[in-house]
Amino acid sequence: MGLARLAALHGVATVHSPSPDVAVPVPGETVVAVLAALGVDASTDEAVQDALTRAESAAASRLLPPTVVVWTTPGNATTGAGTTGTPCGSPVGVLPPALPRALADLPPGTLLRVETEQGDTVEWPSPDAPPPDAPASAAGTPLRASEGRSWPGLPLGVHRLAAVAADGRTAGAVLVVAPREVPQPPPRTHGFLVQLYSLLSGRSWGMGDLGDLAELATWSGRELGAGFVQINPLHAAVPGDPTDPSPYRPSSRRFPDPVHLRVEAVPEYAYVTGQGTARLAALLEQAAGLRAAVLEKDALIDRDAVWRLKREALEIVREVPLGPGRRAAYHHFLAERGQALEDHATWCALAEVHGSRWRDWPPGLRDPRSAETGRARHELIDRVGFHSWLAWLTDEQLAAAGRAARDAGMAVGIVHDLAVGVHPDGADAWAQRDAFAEGMSVGAPPDAFNAHGQDWGLPPWRPDVLAASGYAPYRGLLRGLLTHAGALRIDHVMGLFRLWWVPAGADPTRGTYVRYDAEAMLAVLVLEAHRAGAVVIGEDLGTVEPGVREALHRRGVLGTSVLWFERDWQGTGLPLPPESWREDCVATATTHDLPSTAARLTGGHVELRHRLGLLGRPLEEELREESAEVAEWLATLTRLGLLPPDGGDEEERIRAVHRFLLRTPARMIGVWLPDAVGDRRPQNLPGTWDQYPNWRLPVADADGRPMTLEELAASPRLHRLMSVLRPSVTD
Repeated sequence: MGLARLAALHGVATVHSPSPDVAVPVPGETVVAVLAALGVDASTDEAVQDALTRAESAAASRLLPPTVVVWTTPGNATTGAGTTGTPCGSPVGVLPPALPRALADLPPGTLLRVETEQGDTVEWPSPDAPPPDAPASAAGTPLRASEGRSWPGLPLGVHRLAAVAADGRTAGAVLVVAPREVPQPPPRTHGFLVQLYSLLSGRSWGMGDLGDLAELATWSGRELGAGFVQINPLHAAVPGDPTDPSPYRPSSRRFPDPVHLRVEAVPEYAYVTGQGTARLAALLEQAAGLRAAVLEKDALIDRDAVWRLKREALEIVREVPLGPGRRAAYHHFLAERGQALEDHATWCALAEVHGSRWRDWPPGLRDPRSAETGRARHELIDRVGFHSWLAWLTDEQLAAAGRAARDAGMAVGIVHDLAVGVHPDGADAWAQRDAFAEGMSVGAPPDAFNAHGQDWGLPPWRPDVLAASGYAPYRGLLRGLLTHAGALRIDHVMGLFRLWWVPAGADPTRGTYVRYDAEAMLAVLVLEAHRAGAVVIGEDLGTVEPGVREALHRRGVLGTSVLWFERDWQGTGLPLPPESWREDCVATATTHDLPSTAARLTGGHVELRHRLGLLGRPLEEELREESAEVAEWLATLTRLGLLPPDGGDEEERIRAVHRFLLRTPARMIGVWLPDAVGDRRPQNLPGTWDQYPNWRLPVADADGRPMTLEELAASPRLHRLMSVLRPSVTD
């Protein structure tokens, strides 16, 4: 009983419900291990009682929680700016209908002071009664308690709140003042979903790059009326031999990977002279060989080989001095990114010397703030500078891709992707070690799709450290990602509410849920998206806790709806009629983790899994079930008049699927780019590692022949599909 109470006080579940009528107890040793990762000793009955006494005492005496959230009401007032985007004097609501509970419950006579991030100070007496006069800097007057309490006018932002109770107790908190919801997309827009590395043009160095992204955005926006391009995470990878190719297990989510650079687009490239010119020519020839191997010889995308060539080329380009304007821009970037960039570049430099597993480094270097690390940073100053310069160049090309999308008339623009976590050996886990739960990994409990549960090998953020810091790591992460994004997709968005923690060495079935302050997490997300003017999309597929989609909907966060999962699960089990789909979503036929539409329609994905030994039942049984499911969808498409009575050919069926998506009220319609040319191969096959070339395949046609961006743009099949979404597009 004591352990359960202690766990509840720290947001640790002692039971979980895989379905509404099932309750599964969490093993006691799991609860003890998770509490230990949160800094709470529960190893004995005495330790539990001692920790429980301290926790309950702290809760009873606490004036304020670490973070307080205030949601504004649209249209109530006009106020000053946030720090990064809302111009002064722009209308934003700032007067919520009532105080947050954390303040409404303060003892009578408590004095409050807010120091805003803009440098102003607002003071007022206890919220239990109005002051004689409203503070001069407030935009509104607090109401009497009998009328309902209100909040003084405050700008949007992350402020410091201080409270002094009449009995002398004091407390401080971070105050997040956020708008009610994130920016919204237009009523209807369509665009492509693509894994950038898989999109090679005739200028790529063996994998797709940011130059290709800008080309895709410009072409699809201007020629196809596309409103967005959604890509995989571009986060920095952990270097290795070979590097983990998954974009969802990055070294850092705070900085992009320079492997995505278009080297020739770096301005200083044009000014290389002397021997450097010949060296670059030789590297270009080798890059052409990598490209030809992928496009013409069935070679897999080799990220490490691409980076070796690009790194050597960039070392040459770096010898060209920056002009005064470029130098000023670079120094501004360094100052703006500050400690975060210095830490990232230092880790990259140290990894070149000691390898990428920082836990194996000399003890003093495992701490980014140690004297030993400081000395090493000084000794490696040139390499630290090199990696800082790479981050700047990549940021510039990300900005250029975003501008290309806007200039092409895209209503949303580039949709960037935020992975659910980072690699335990990477730069973020080193630089922000205290923010991550040691000895824990994020995963998923057993469900209908995986009876064994999942362990993703990603250390989770500690909710207590996040709250105590005012969510500073999370805020910094979002601000960096949103700088050049028209929208942000959040992988496993349910993680804003709770995550499945698995102790190191334990089976994934023996994990438990740890809860986060979802209101604070959402407030920070909404605030940063508002400042950037960016749409937010949550990947809410799979098991979703009751209330999560409703909470996301209230904040304007779009969901993700995939055709094959949209059925009347509470009734007939048949395909959900298009008019019954939700409006606030991105509707797609498939994703990077699922079979292409052509493979789904033909059953090719079942045969692939059979060849790899991944089926749990006989092939014939799996094929019968898959065939029945596809037949139900085809019958639905025919009944709606989207498919001819004879069923049509494969290409016609794929067009019918997208006609169906257009019948739904979904705000955004996503077309998986490989679907447009009949590609049958998934980019990632969950449950495999070296059995299948995950994250290493180029976009290919129906015969498996890789296609360049130029060939995609000229593809009659692609244009026939896109004419469904924009009738003016013809082949």
